[in-house]
Amino acid sequence: MTLIPQLSVSRPKSKIVSDLIARTRVALAQAGDASSDFDLSTGVTLAPGRKLRPAAVLVPIILGRDGYELILTKRSSALKHHPGQIAFPGGKHDEGDTDLIATALREAREEIGLPATNLEILGTFAPHETVTSFSMTPVVALLKRDFDVVPEAGEVAEVFRVPLAYVLNTANYVVESRHWRGQQRSYYAVPYGPYYIWGATARILRAWTDRLPPL
Repeated sequence: MTLIPQLSVSRPKSKIVSDLIARTRVALAQAGDASSDFDLSTGVTLAPGRKLRPAAVLVPIILGRDGYELILTKRSSALKHHPGQIAFPGGKHDEGDTDLIATALREAREEIGLPATNLEILGTFAPHETVTSFSMTPVVALLKRDFDVVPEAGEVAEVFRVPLAYVLNTANYVVESRHWRGQQRSYYAVPYGPYYIWGATARILRAWTDRLPPL
């Protein structure tokens, strides 16, 4: 079985770890506002009649040695869009997909070899609008057991895990900015070891943290 790399870091208190899934279920059950890659950028006006393509990502949670962990991918540096970025497995909705959950499950199977029979769907968060004009629905799932990771050749460079409590802690987030298409764009980032998690992935995670009920 191929093991997903895990970094050695200090772990959160056990109570916080054990509460994360229950608190996430509560967050998923509540209506939430949609998020956007442009949320933190002032002076950016989105056209009201713009057309967004439906897409979905799977947000896979697995119980590790020291608590719950989130499975992420690093995209291939050879890809045309978002090369080398940290992402959830996912992609655009195809006509053969019955719904967006089916889209997320199909993409996870194709990108990392995750079988749909190995997980429980916890729910979905509000869609996230990307700079590439997708309306991306995060589908949160809890894995039943470990699995044989098979990264999709040419698309996924690496599959790794981060502690769930780390990326759901607002203290670990920073707001950064860069020049993009003639404008200064600000965004969330949650760096973890050698991995720079930013953009849509970090925005979805930050929206998740903001919806968690307090301990």
